Amino acid sequence: MRTEISYATETETEIRWRGQDLMTDILGKRDFAETMYLLITGRFPEPWERKIFDACLITLMEHGLTPPHAIVSRLVADSNPGQVQLAMATGLTCVGDVFAGTMEGDGRLLIDGLKSDYRATWCGETAAAYRAERKPLPGFGHPLHKPDDPRSARLFLVAREAGAPGEAIDLLKQFSAAVDEVYGRHLTINATGAIGALLLEVSITPEIMRAIAVTSLAAGPTAYIAEEQKTRSGRRIWTVVEIEFGYAGP
Repeated sequence: MRTEISYATETETEIRWRGQDLMTDILGKRDFAETMYLLITGRFPEPWERKIFDACLITLMEHGLTPPHAIVSRLVADSNPGQVQLAMATGLTCVGDVFAGTMEGDGRLLIDGLKSDYRATWCGETAAAYRAERKPLPGFGHPLHKPDDPRSARLFLVAREAGAPGEAIDLLKQFSAAVDEVYGRHLTINATGAIGALLLEVSITPEIMRAIAVTSLAAGPTAYIAEEQKTRSGRRIWTVVEIEFGYAGP
């Protein structure tokens, strides 16, 4: 077994992460986003990469009271008030193909498009295939933010201002235009769709993108639990569900 991520030296006074000394090279000198990027990729990000990676981490931190992970975290915190890790862990299991984890599928889609020599053709054919097969488009659509997700526009601007090459972002926008034409209506690029493109810009592979979403979303349940300790809103959620549900069986 082997790892390239971290080790403690034989002197017992030195800890190294990816070859960097924790005490002299990281603590007090590097922020969370830079250090996470180091652990994932093996190098510190360039300044423009750090800015984009940090923006991606911030965007998904909080989604309000109603998303599944927020409700589950509060309910579990109410059921296990002394075990905050349980509330956080169960809430984070809600990140997936439906909620907040679609940047992985979006990233895979864009990787496929970036390999094509005829991207306009790829965009049209791919959009048509998704519609014909009635498959959900990863990174597109939002029940609240219409006609466009304001987070996506802001993320694109942050990436441009930071100095991103823009190849993945340009392809996503080109694909979005093709989607609108094929579907006959406008489908917004949602935040996870934008994040999928931005993470590709900073050399993060689709296979690890959802894990980055989970890291970001962990901040939300932390806040929910802190609030739950004061408000006990989980108990009120329980009461509302008990009132609203009705028996419909024989």
